[in-house]
Amino acid sequence: MVTVSADSRPIIGRGPSLGARFFFLAILSIAVMVLDHRTQYLETARIWMSAALHPLNAVVDAPYAFWNWLTSSFADRARLREENAALAEELRIARIKLLHYEALVEENRRLRELRDASDGIGERTLIAEIMNVSVEAFRHRIRINKGAYDGVYEGQPVIDAFGIVGQVARLDMFSSQVILITDAEHAIPVQVNRNGIRSLAMGTGQLGTLSLPFMTVDADIQVGDLLVSSGFDGIFPAGYPVATVTTVRRNPAETFATVEAKPLALLDRDREVLLLWPNTPRGAASRDASMTDTAAEPSLSNPPEQQSTATPPASQ
Repeated sequence: MVTVSADSRPIIGRGPSLGARFFFLAILSIAVMVLDHRTQYLETARIWMSAALHPLNAVVDAPYAFWNWLTSSFADRARLREENAALAEELRIARIKLLHYEALVEENRRLRELRDASDGIGERTLIAEIMNVSVEAFRHRIRINKGAYDGVYEGQPVIDAFGIVGQVARLDMFSSQVILITDAEHAIPVQVNRNGIRSLAMGTGQLGTLSLPFMTVDADIQVGDLLVSSGFDGIFPAGYPVATVTTVRRNPAETFATVEAKPLALLDRDREVLLLWPNTPRGAASRDASMTDTAAEPSLSNPPEQQSTATPPASQ
């Protein structure tokens, strides 16, 4: 039979009272704090206790740190994508502007060269833009955006910053067709700049080659000689560069030597050309005639000295 002890006092009431325990612990805490403040004896114990509790702190902070890392990673990736897209768009726009700027610089350079090339040639010049190019076998023509309305006339000389390009072959109201000096139907009177020998430079149908078929084998001409316009045709201004001699072959059994030259004008690269009025009265008269007869007749009638030299005589 189980017996119950006669001592029925509560366990919490045994030993010192709660007030005494609290007072003792408060005195002990104050003593430890004063001792730690004055002597810092507990610094080592604090370090070891924090080291022991560090894994627990890491485990407690892990979910919060992981969440922050996850959200910041996605936010950074999205922000980097946006910044990358914005920078790519800015780079694209900058490249387009740079290309446009380079095109403007190049155009300005070409126009300056044309302006410098026209100094001292005539009292009036006009820059024309090439609209299209027709380079067929033995037929080299270009179309420019100036015509009878601008005072252009048939046979008018056309140059660029480096040499003679050709002459106006066909005239419209607001555009013109220019025959290049390399066209198989074109010829221009030239002379060797070194000694003044005159001849004809005829187109070969090859864009980079002129032929001098009437140069005799004993003529004083050599590779590297500069050919300039003689001016005897009354169309091209005298002394303007035409070509440089590239080939001279002499056969004593033949009367004429084989002489070829390379045009100095950039016939395959020009974008603008220069129209010349070498003689102001003739150009002015032609313009007046064109403006007077425009309504009735779109093509101009020119004096004999303005006709094309497409089929000139062989003798010079």
